[in-house]
This record gives sequence, C-alpha cells and structure tokens, in this order.
Amino acid sequence: MSNGNGSAPQGMEAVDVVVVGGGNAGFTAAHAAAVRGRKVVLLEKGSEDLAGGNSFYTAGATRIAHSGLSDLVDWVEPDERHGRTEVPPYSAEEYAADLAKVTEGRNDPELTKVLVEESQPTLRWLNSLGLKYRLMYERQAFERPDGSYLFWGGLHVGNVGGGEGLMEDHTRVAAELGIDVRYSHAAKGLIVEDGRVVGIVTDSPSGELSLRAESVILTAGGFESDPQLRREHLGEGWENAKVRGTPNNTGDMIAAALKIGAARGGDWGTCHSVQWDAFTATNESNRELTNRLTRQSYPFGIIVNTNGERFLDEGADFRNYTYAKYGKEILKQPGSVAYQIFDATLRPMLRTEEYDMPGISEEVAGTLEELAAKIGVDPEKLSKTVTDFNNSIDRSIAFDPNIKDGRSAATQPVKSNWAAPIETGPFYAYGVTCGITFTFGGIKSDTHGRVLDGQGKHIQGLYVAGEMLGGLFSANYPGGSGLAAGCVFGRRAGTLA
Repeated sequence: MSNGNGSAPQGMEAVDVVVVGGGNAGFTAAHAAAVRGRKVVLLEKGSEDLAGGNSFYTAGATRIAHSGLSDLVDWVEPDERHGRTEVPPYSAEEYAADLAKVTEGRNDPELTKVLVEESQPTLRWLNSLGLKYRLMYERQAFERPDGSYLFWGGLHVGNVGGGEGLMEDHTRVAAELGIDVRYSHAAKGLIVEDGRVVGIVTDSPSGELSLRAESVILTAGGFESDPQLRREHLGEGWENAKVRGTPNNTGDMIAAALKIGAARGGDWGTCHSVQWDAFTATNESNRELTNRLTRQSYPFGIIVNTNGERFLDEGADFRNYTYAKYGKEILKQPGSVAYQIFDATLRPMLRTEEYDMPGISEEVAGTLEELAAKIGVDPEKLSKTVTDFNNSIDRSIAFDPNIKDGRSAATQPVKSNWAAPIETGPFYAYGVTCGITFTFGGIKSDTHGRVLDGQGKHIQGLYVAGEMLGGLFSANYPGGSGLAAGCVFGRRAGTLA
C-alpha cells in the first residue's frame, strides 16, 4: 500500500466512496452514490464559509438540450412571464454542433454525446432531489416592445439564486441524504494497493488523515489558481490573470492522479477566461460580488485597448459563444487592459447585475475626449476609432439584440452584429482585464468518469468529473456547458462508484 506521501497507517477509517472537491460536480457525484445506499464522505479543501469551489462563483447557468418551453415548465420555477415567452428548442444536435464549433472540433465526441443527451435528464433528476431551476430572463432574453420575451443563444435555464443558490441546494440535499461533508480537508495523495486506488490522504484541522474507500471520485478543479502552473502550461503573461473563482484550485489532485499513472486529458494550453473588472480592489475570488465582476454586455458596444484601438469583433456571435475566449484577447493587449465603450443610448441595455453596482470600474464623461482623458487614452485616437466605426455601420438593418441581426460595421476589425453608433453623450467606459475561470487540461477518463492510464485502461477505484475531467473543451466554450458537464459526469461517476 503506497501513496505520494509515504505509507498509509493501518486501521484507517473506511467508507464506500470518497469524493474530493465540494463544487457542483462533487456534490452531484456524492448524491448519485448516496441514493444507491453508499456511505459517502465528501472532502472540501475550503472552510465551510469559503466552500463551494468555482460553482459558488457562477451565475448558475446550465446548458441543456430541450424541445422548447413546454419541455421546461413542469420543472422550472413558475414565473408570470412564461405565458409571453418564446424559448426556441435547442436540440442535442445543435448542442453538439455548438461544442464542435467553438472548440474547433477538438472536443471529445464520445464525451460530447453523453453530455448533450443526458443534460436535461440529469437536471430533472437533481430537481427531483431538491435543486431549484428557473428561466434566466435577466441574462438570456430581452423584453420586446410588445412585452414578450425571446430567449437566445441556446442557454436558457439556471439555478435559483445563481451559484450561491446552487451550492445552498446541494449542501441541503447532501444533509438530507446523509452525506458526510468535511470542510478544511485538503487532499494531497492517493493510496494505491496492487494497482487499485483504495483511499485518500488529506490534511485536516486535526492533522493528516487517511481514508480507505472502495472508490475515490476526483472533482477538485483545475490548476487555474496557481500562477506558476498557469505560466508553465498557458504561456507567458498568464500569471497576471485574475482568478475569478476559488483560490483553492491549484492542481494538487491532478498532480496526484498523474503521479500514479493517470493519463492527461484535454487541452492543457487553453482555458476559460473572460472580460473581468480591471480596477476594483477586490477583483479576485470575491464571494460577495462573485460572477457580477464579469462585463458581458460587450456585444452592444466597442472594446478598445489603451491605444484607443479596437482589436476584436465584439458582435461575432451571441455572448455565450465568445465570452470565454475574449479574456485571452484582453491579456494580449498593452498592460493586459482594455475598455468597453458605450453611449447613453446603449447604457440602459447593459446587465444591471454587472454594470450598476457601486464601486466598480466605471468612467463617465460628457464627451468622448473627456472620457479618453479619464481612462488615459489619446483623445484623438479614440475619437478616430469611434468615428470610423460609426461611419461604417450598415444602418439599413434594424438593431435587434434577440437575434444575430447582421447589422455590421465594415471597419477593421469588422463588427458582425449589433453595430450601434457611439454618438450620444454621456459616454461610458468600463476597464476590463483577463479573468480566468478554469483550465481545460485535466485527467483522461471514459464516458463514465473512470480514470484511464496511458494504455487506455481503467485505474481501478478512481473516477473523475467536473473541471478535472479533460476532453470536452479547447480554446473556447459554450456558456453553461461546464455546470452541465459537472452534473452529467458527476452523476455518472457516482452511479458506478
């Protein structure tokens, strides 16, 4: 019997299943094992008041395949707006195509098939246990002139209360199922006997602890919170990215799994990264503001760097399909900072929960020249950028935020949709930098979460789910598919463990 930290003591505590990591995937795996009558211990690195992994910091949006509103109303929370709401069907085929499109075909097809087919059944199952879901009106639909709503971008359902509500529900359900949740337990090594994982070594408030288990499920996140690992695998400059979520995802259990022969999975050179408030003092791992430090109304304005130049197509697609790759583009800019620019006409369209909080990085001025001076950008350069942009807009097409309207600006770079002139004061600037969410490289598994070695064989007793599971994402990511994958593959792992 061995592990990465010496021999395990005899007479250790024995359980059926140990889950390492207390985010959405970990709790889903724990629930799936517990409903089968397994004795489950869940180890969470964070203290009870700092728990929940990255899931706590999310908006709770979860991408599922469905056939329209009639396929959702029987399990999402009631809302008086449902009667005037259109939710376009989102098929498994569309879901798979979106994953292939944004990852440039580098998504694992077998993992993808399971994700898209089991996403809705898994959420229905979680709902039956006590998790609550709703239609995300404030994030995924705009009210039309007639008072109706049209959802867009394939992402329609989210947790009541966002990520905080998600983790509250998971924790309550775990208690009801008798799951033993232990906080401030930082797992550090796997115990192996005759090639089979038989337990875990963890630091605990009372010292080092070893647990023997029939199965160990790893759901401890990626390595995004370790600046040295970010630089090593993602490249120079990534050590400067801001950590959006938990500071606890430092790759310890990825290293532990690799040490005993697990194969790498997924794309270790890319990650999920977004436009993130650049100058708010507490802009890392902020449990009060959580996801509200993102700046995701950028498709309606323009983004300029500190030279006053645009450098990407803000309207290339719905936000759901571009936001997770544009943080990287901000990181490349001088000082790793850029500014989202809007005028008075556009300002009411910005997400309230992200742009209307006190203390955020916002500058307002009556003229573009005054705005440029406030953000340290050359006024002439910014004015020229805005003038060229305004003059190139195809104004024959109506602006419509609910569809890819084709209203383009034929400047460089082009803006493909939602091109609206920046011309009416006051003008607004929001400083953004790169906020890293999670890394795409992790551990390789089969479609049931069974960890594979270099020869493609299952390492007996070891499973993986959540952000530690590599293979679904590369370069980019369709919004809401991370929580969905955590649910689907967490449930699968827990069903076998």
